[in-house]
Formats: sequence, C-alpha cells, structure tokens
Amino acid sequence: MANPSQFDADRTDGSNIDCASGQQPSFAAQLRKTLNTIPAYTWYALPSGTLTFVNEQYADYLGLAKNDPLRFGVEINVPWDTHIQLVHPDDHEETLRVGATCNRTGTAGQAAFRIRNSEGEYRWFLSRLEPLRASDGTLLYWIGINLDIEELKRAEEQRKAAEEKIREQEMELRHILDLTPQLIAVFGPRRERLFINRTALDYLGLTLEEWRDTAPGLVGHPLDSERVKDQWDRAISNGSAFEIELRMRNGDGNYRWFLGRYNPVRDDGGQILRWYAACTDIDDRKRSEERLKEENVALREEIDRASMFEEIVGTSPALQAVLSRISKVAPTDSTVLIAGETGTGKELVARAIHRRSNRASRAFVSVNCAAIPRDLIASELFGHEKGAFTGALQRRVGRFELAGGGTIFLDEVGELSPDTQVALLRVLQEREFERVGGIQSIRVDVRVIAATNRDLKAAVANGTYREDLYYRLNVFPVEMPPLRARRADIPLLVEYFVDRYARKAGKSIRRVDKRTLQLLQSYPWPGNIRELQNVIERSVIVCETEIFTVDESWLSQTTLDTRSRDPLVLSEKVASTEREIIEEALRESQGRLYGPSGAAAKLGIARSTLDSKIRTLKINKNRFKAPPEP
Repeated sequence: MANPSQFDADRTDGSNIDCASGQQPSFAAQLRKTLNTIPAYTWYALPSGTLTFVNEQYADYLGLAKNDPLRFGVEINVPWDTHIQLVHPDDHEETLRVGATCNRTGTAGQAAFRIRNSEGEYRWFLSRLEPLRASDGTLLYWIGINLDIEELKRAEEQRKAAEEKIREQEMELRHILDLTPQLIAVFGPRRERLFINRTALDYLGLTLEEWRDTAPGLVGHPLDSERVKDQWDRAISNGSAFEIELRMRNGDGNYRWFLGRYNPVRDDGGQILRWYAACTDIDDRKRSEERLKEENVALREEIDRASMFEEIVGTSPALQAVLSRISKVAPTDSTVLIAGETGTGKELVARAIHRRSNRASRAFVSVNCAAIPRDLIASELFGHEKGAFTGALQRRVGRFELAGGGTIFLDEVGELSPDTQVALLRVLQEREFERVGGIQSIRVDVRVIAATNRDLKAAVANGTYREDLYYRLNVFPVEMPPLRARRADIPLLVEYFVDRYARKAGKSIRRVDKRTLQLLQSYPWPGNIRELQNVIERSVIVCETEIFTVDESWLSQTTLDTRSRDPLVLSEKVASTEREIIEEALRESQGRLYGPSGAAAKLGIARSTLDSKIRTLKINKNRFKAPPEP
C-alpha cells in the first residue's frame, strides 16, 4: 500500500486521481507509468466501463491535446462506448458486441477493428481486453492493449486478392482448355488422374469423376496397352518427356489414333509435380499411311517380280544364293553383317533388306564409318549436347536417333575405334546410348545392318576388334560374291548400266559390241560392280554411235589375255599387276599411305581398300619409307 505522501506527490505531478473507486493512488500512478513504457497502444478503464487513461503513444495516435485528462488518468465519467466514434463505422457492431460481452461476464476478450488517427486515417488494430483483479477477486480495472496489425491486414488482403486472381485465372484456363480441340489431361507424379478437359470428356463419353475412377487400360486399345505402360514406366523412372502414338476408344466404342505428348513440370528442387498430356487426333493421317503402305506393298511386289531386288541385277547362282538369304532375313529384326570386297554392292543389299522389312515406311540412314574422322564418329552416330566440345554450339541429333523406328546401315564398320566399338556394343545390347557430353540415356528402336571389306575374324584374332561386338554384329552373315565369281551376270549388268546412262545422256544405243562384251567378261574387275559401272558411264559419254564399245586401254592388258583360261593363272596375274602398281605408288610417296600425297590418293582408292590389298598381297610397306635424316 502506498502512503499519503506518495499520493500527494502524484497529485503535484498533475494527476487528478479520484479515490472514489477505493484504489490506492500510488497503484494507479504505477499502472499509468507502466502502460506508458509498453511499446504498444494501451489504455485502461474502470469496472463500470468508464475510459480513464490512454498511454502517450495511443494519445498521440488519436491526436489528444497535451492537457487532455485521458493522458493523466483522470476519471471524467466518459463511458467507452462514447469513443466508438473513433472506430470505423463498419466495425462498430463487432466492437460493441465484444465490449458488452466482457462487461457482462467479467472475462477477457479481443476484437479486430479500425481506429481513426489524428489525420482522419484508419488503421487496423487487434485489441485485447484483460480484467485486472484484487487478491479477493474484485475487478479493479480493464486493461486494453491495441496492436497495430495494419501491415498484416494488408498482406492478408493482398493474399486473398492473389488467391482470388489465381482462382479466376484457373477458371479462365479451364475454359480455354475446354475449348481446345486437343484432348488435354493433367496427371500426378505417379500418373494419378487430376484433370481432363471438356473436349476429352466429350470424346470418351465420361464425366470427370468417371474418368478418375476408370482404369488406364480401359480407354486405350488392348494392343497398345503394354507399349503405353512401358513408356509410362520409363518416363516416371527417368523423368523425361515422351511422345507416343496410341489409340483411344470414344463414347461409341470406336477407336481413333492420337499422337500423345507428355511433359513433366518440376518444382524448384527438381521434383516432378505434374504430368501434362496433350493428344492430337492423327487418325486420318494414320489411315492414309496404311492405305499408302498397302499400295506401296502392291507396287513393290510388282517391281520385285520385274527386277527382283531393284538395282541388284543378275541371275547367277552366286547372286541367287545371296538373294535367297536376304528374303529370309529381311522380315525379321535381326542384325545383319554384309561382308565382301569394295564395290560388290553391299549398300544395295542393305537397302533391299530394309525395303522388304516391316520398317520399310521408316527411315534408312547410311553411315560410312571410314569417311568420318575418328574423333567425330561418336558425335556423328550418337549426337552431342551443346558445349560438349569445342565447336559444339548447339545440340545435334545423331544418326541413331534419326533412324528411330527404321534401319541404320554402318558401312566399313571394321574401321571403328575401340571407344566407338564399346558404345556401339552397348546400343546393340541395351538399345540405349547417351549423346556426347550428355548424361541422360536415350532409348532407341533401330535395326542395325553393318558392312565391311575387312576380315573381322582376323581383326579379332590380332586384338584390333572386339570379339563381343563381332558376334553381336554377325548374327546373320551375308557374303557378297565378287563380280569375277558371277561372270554370267556381266551381260545383264552391262545392258542395265548402258540403258541407264544412255537415257541420262539423251543417247540412243541399240546394242553392245560383241568384242567389247567378251573383253568385259574376261576382265577380273578388282573394283567389282562399281568399277564396271564407272567404265560403262565413261564409255557412254564418249560413244558416238548406236553400238556400245569400250576402249581396251582402259582395262589392264595383262588381265585381258583370253588365251589363259585357268582362273588360278588369271588371279595370279591380277595379283602381280596390283602388287606392282601399289609398290610403285608406295615408292613415290615414300611409304606414306594417307593424305594428299599418300599412296591411296595417288591410286584413287579409299585408304581402307589400300590397307586390305596390302595385307592380302603381303606387301611390306615399311621398306618404302625414306631413311631418317642424320
């Protein structure tokens, strides 16, 4: 309890304390001093509700005069509902209701309302009303604390406005999606069904709830279900976008073809939040393709009956054996390895296999592995990412991706470097690869046909070619016979090439000179059909009559000795002549094989062909190298 002197001291400070309430003056003074130090808008009132005091911070906010009694806690018998005029009119009802409840029950309460400041502006406050009681439970004062929540309220209003705007945009987006002619759906990260547009629901003949409850396989064609499921499983596993052609049943029970594109949406941490799917109707295109395919099959059968394998001309037993093997392997997806000398028509055989396969309507991509620098072959085959190496200014799709669904022909496959052999082995084993500089595996559905003029068995034996890759490539071997082993086909080939180049040159050539035909049949053709083709094209260009002839000087006189009928003697003469020519070229180039001044360039043949002939003829190329300078 405070003593009277303390009470007098309070009065001399300007406080006008009325002791009618029975409270000690020092207690009220201490309460006022405490409320003035709290960093909030505070006040108190008597149990009757009479507002007696507001702290200085609150008084300044309300714009009270410096001598206003409320600053000093003077009881002026002003009930608190009189000050309701400071509250925003929209908040009167709630403020009075809370105050009346507190007065009636004697318990704490709170309310949020707007209070006008000295400049006539309103700010939001959260007002908390607490009873202050004596030790015997008698209510002494009501203590009020008003917390400024203007910024919080503004943030809440902005949040509500943003949410409302998002809802409006969502509704607008849904309206747009409903009007989109594509079938659009949204799935969860594990293929949970979330949303589908009106176009899709109308096509399927379902409601949104029915679609969500329908098993995935019930709207797709049974023949596509396994393929679609595998694609989904891979996409969910690696998180990559994909597209697939599939059939979906409409409300009438009929199926139409669609091209579905599925794309993931991720959060900032890279986790997939949604899958967005858009399906475009391609049924008309697919039916047109099927009709065209049927027409192409009929046309191809007609062409095949007329010329068997198109540009593969001949009726010799050696060629017929090859064509028989092609007919058997073409309808399968087996890997084929075509072996044979340069110029025997290995690529023609590969194209024939492709045209007679189930992949005939898709791409045929040809790659000459010997013509591409070794440091670029991986990029050429598998593609590269932007920045993978110097000069990689953008992403490039490789030949394997371009051949997706079709056939890739790897010519001169024996020239691949060890690193590329490993990458090719992986494609053959696992049907996937990565682009150079990439980390994402790419699945590929491609049939591989390879060709070589090298003895791969010998290369495996001497360790320059992987044995496991050789067996992967050599699933179905096809050996192309050299032209000297099918001399009976030379008249047909001559007639075929003469007709082609005569029409191209606008000339009329009616027959082939008998002597020329004999010359062509007696020549061993080391360059095989390609050499024959070049000789005929050159001869057609210079031919000025209706009778086709060939300049004998263009063919080696040694090999034209028609008196020698022994194939072994003829073969030895050809080998001897080739050895002399190659050794002379090596001598001139000082043992250098490649480059502009190398032996291959002087002879006008590929370096792989020169390598093969050096090994076959057992020529020691090192003895032609110039001795080092002292």
